[in-house]
Amino acid sequence: MHRQAGQMLEAFGFGPQEAAWRAAADWPAARLRAYQDKDQGTGPVLLIVPAPFKRAYIWDLLAQVSVVRRCRSRGLRVYLLDWRIPGEQDNGWSLADYADHLPTAALAVIEAETGVSRPLIAGHSLGGTFAAVFAALHPEQVGGLILVDAPLAFGADGGPLAQAVRLIPHASVIRATAGSPVPGSVINALSLGAAPHAFQLQPPLDLAASLPDPLALTVHTHVARWALDEFPLPGQLFEDVLEQLYREDRFRQGTLRVGGRCIGLDDLRAPVMAVINPSGQVVPPASLLRGLDAAAHAPAEVLTYEGDRGPLLQHLGPLVAPVSHERLWPRIVDWAERAV
Repeated sequence: MHRQAGQMLEAFGFGPQEAAWRAAADWPAARLRAYQDKDQGTGPVLLIVPAPFKRAYIWDLLAQVSVVRRCRSRGLRVYLLDWRIPGEQDNGWSLADYADHLPTAALAVIEAETGVSRPLIAGHSLGGTFAAVFAALHPEQVGGLILVDAPLAFGADGGPLAQAVRLIPHASVIRATAGSPVPGSVINALSLGAAPHAFQLQPPLDLAASLPDPLALTVHTHVARWALDEFPLPGQLFEDVLEQLYREDRFRQGTLRVGGRCIGLDDLRAPVMAVINPSGQVVPPASLLRGLDAAAHAPAEVLTYEGDRGPLLQHLGPLVAPVSHERLWPRIVDWAERAV
């Protein structure tokens, strides 16, 4: 129903206005978007890893607030992992697929096209967590990490979502009750129950603040359409995330099991550009900062998103708020050019 409502809004002109891209590779769980021809450019290479429960075009929503186009305008060669909606036959997809096998396949294609074996990898929210897990698994394949409001330390530092997970039944029980893959509406309900101040109060407050600002209002309405594109999560991925990350905080403790390996934040080696977001009220700054403290071998720089009108949810502000494209992303791209 939510996706159908989103399609209706899109028919009225509230859909994404994406840059041109081509499919560089296609797999059952994802496709790899490339925003330039194979032989175009010599700048740094960037792979974007989106969060798995909404559509990836939040990175390229509108020309004025597009991370993809911001990076392309500075000469970066941009790729993006575009997750597919899982069906019942895809329930075996796990953290190992999203944070290891698929990024590995993507980097093989990117190296074949560009000759670059250690690109930059960027992720927002849980996509940033996946990017960090991959970098811990394969430090030799990552030239730098851009982590945007991405949780790294969970447990006591994980904020409202981690606190809520401690109070609910095991993820396998929720999976058995709700069905598998786990519907996006269940993910939304869990998020709303954990952080109602962010997911229920921020949208109307942001709408009121955006009314006198045409650009902010345009961004707000397009993000509202994007928010209706919810995904189900593969059942095994749902269990891996809720139990290994949120409930047991295994990434920080060095006991996160991904496939047949056990890794932790101490395995990170790539330099990190991190964006914390105190106004987001979803990922506490402590989750990212304490995680970076545990990654003693990964030199880090930290920027702060301080809020703006337009993004619907401040958690999304670092990607789509006008102020982020004025102040944050130019500095992030400067760092990306230095990192390589």
